[in-house]
Amino acid sequence: MIRVLLADDQLLVRAGFKVLLDAQPDIEVVAEAGDGQQALAAVRDHRPDIVLMDIRMPVVDGLAATRRITEDPRLPEVKVVMLTTFELDEYVFEAIRSGASGFLVKDTEPEELLRAVRAVVAGDALLSPGVTRRLIAEFAARSKEPAAADALSGLTEREREVMALVGIGLSNEEIARRLVVSPLTAKTHVSRTMVKLGARDRAQLVVLAYESGLVRPGWLG
Repeated sequence: MIRVLLADDQLLVRAGFKVLLDAQPDIEVVAEAGDGQQALAAVRDHRPDIVLMDIRMPVVDGLAATRRITEDPRLPEVKVVMLTTFELDEYVFEAIRSGASGFLVKDTEPEELLRAVRAVVAGDALLSPGVTRRLIAEFAARSKEPAAADALSGLTEREREVMALVGIGLSNEEIARRLVVSPLTAKTHVSRTMVKLGARDRAQLVVLAYESGLVRPGWLG
């Protein structure tokens, strides 16, 4: 059973999501929160698998709440997906930097919401190639030089190659086709790379790929 916490200051948004999620045999909404402070308390009390977190909330906003969750060593398994009104939300970049596993627009199709919840719990990140382009563009604008790649010294050449492909937004299936290996092998390489680097998920691999200089602006065209 996938345990979900809904954090949004709009009651109708929470109610709509709850009805949809609770109707699924493998998903259960275990708690709700109307602001970031309530969300933090609920996460600590219920230890959900995933938090659907609105970016803009009173008391403590979604970005600050996400940072506190992802930095808490007692909550390593909790994944956060940010809820935004527009795909081009100016805070998407900061959301990923804060440790979010991705984002969803609030008017997403019901089937897409369900797929997203299951995908994030399975270890995937909700980062489309278009979002990845914007993230790397933001890094390029904000950073003068990439950090030293010492953090990648423990990776094999194949793991570096796989990390670079994750960094430009490829899925496991796309990586498998690029490297002419099975999807399971690609997934194994991704998982090992995440473990070695202490990354929570693929979204963090994208950040690390750029910060280390493994991925540079312009790779995505």
